[in-house]
Amino acid sequence: MKAVKGKYYFGGIHVKDMKGISKDAALEVLPDPETVAVSCSQSIGKPAVPCVEAGQAVKQGQIIAKADGAVSSDVFASIAGTVTEIKDLKGDGGADEKYIFIKRGENAEKEFLKPLTSPSAEEIRQRIKDAGIVGLGGAGFPTAVKVSPATPVDTLIVNGAECEPYLTCDYRLMLEQADKIARGARYIASALGASKIIVAIEANKPDCIKLFEAYEDIQPVILTKKYPTGGEKQLVYSATGKKITLGKLPADFGVVVQNVATCYAVCEAVELGKPLIERVVTVSGQGIKQPKNLWVKIGTPIKDLVEFCGGEITVIEKNEEGEVVEVTVQPKKAVLGGPMTGNAIASYDVYTHKVTSGVLILTDGEAAAAEPTPCLNCGMCADVCPMHLMPMNTAFYSAGGDFESAAKYGNVSYCIECGACEYICPAKRPLIQAIRKTKAALRKMKEN
Repeated sequence: MKAVKGKYYFGGIHVKDMKGISKDAALEVLPDPETVAVSCSQSIGKPAVPCVEAGQAVKQGQIIAKADGAVSSDVFASIAGTVTEIKDLKGDGGADEKYIFIKRGENAEKEFLKPLTSPSAEEIRQRIKDAGIVGLGGAGFPTAVKVSPATPVDTLIVNGAECEPYLTCDYRLMLEQADKIARGARYIASALGASKIIVAIEANKPDCIKLFEAYEDIQPVILTKKYPTGGEKQLVYSATGKKITLGKLPADFGVVVQNVATCYAVCEAVELGKPLIERVVTVSGQGIKQPKNLWVKIGTPIKDLVEFCGGEITVIEKNEEGEVVEVTVQPKKAVLGGPMTGNAIASYDVYTHKVTSGVLILTDGEAAAAEPTPCLNCGMCADVCPMHLMPMNTAFYSAGGDFESAAKYGNVSYCIECGACEYICPAKRPLIQAIRKTKAALRKMKEN
């Protein structure tokens, strides 16, 4: 089906996409690590509860932690081996998480689900739940919940925007696995009862757009190259013209959005019985020797990815004795995810999650960390906010500890934390930090 042009939405920013660093790196398989540490916190909801114990042998694909409630997801052994310990560690976001450590065994035994043939809508929904699939675009919302909406849905939008700078994991997946993505999208549409499938792709990926034009039942939509085009509300408007009002979900307007990687995972879960135990991760930035796009098992140490990509950039120079030596160029910052929404990490001693889309090793020129100056009251943050919010108000009241006013005058509960406001701020104010601080304070007040 011939591609059509999407609508232009309010707000957003134009940033250097930096995708040229890794976009031509074909997908490679990262060898299984000696040990994985699989977090029980693999979704936006409650952490899963461990159902294995230290000393127990597990097979690849075996469930090791069970979902705790509707907005949670099962967790599986990404490699076969022996559970060595279960303990709490700091996750990449700074919160305590329970991790299950598995030491690789000699026999790579698998325990997948039974493949489905011509599955019904109910069978697809159940398979998505049983495979522990969550939204792989970054939010980690359990997919089983999204494919069981309370209102009728007629349109599935497959999110291939990948508007976050540096990341090319979705691009390579679309380029190399378009058929599986298309089949996964059809399974999801069947589960939803949706009659229309749209694949929305940013204009900077013409080769991917062309691939999806080959499918008669899928409508490609060309999105404006802008950030955050991949945001759910922005995507729905660009692809369909429907405006998702504040406090509402796309499903309330007959639309559900799923990432391309999620569609791929659904296809493998249905056709192969494979639970979500691996994903594609982009390793990029000007501080890494060999940028790559890798198939990575969930729970793999970040240091394994960095080492597989040649480690940090080095330069040849002379030491004090005049000897020619190779010196490592210390990166300015390491980030899990994209530079706009990801988390900076203090060391490589952390582990991949289901939602880990990238590992960025950024140099001083890429990750400038200028000291913030007083607010200029220029209003630029409000000008680019795709949610029509007032980030400067949130920051002002948050700084004084008045979180209720911060929420009231900044409408912080509707913020999607895209980071456009902080990126554009000439005073380099920590706006996203203020927004997250306010949200955390409000959650705590609600609990008490």
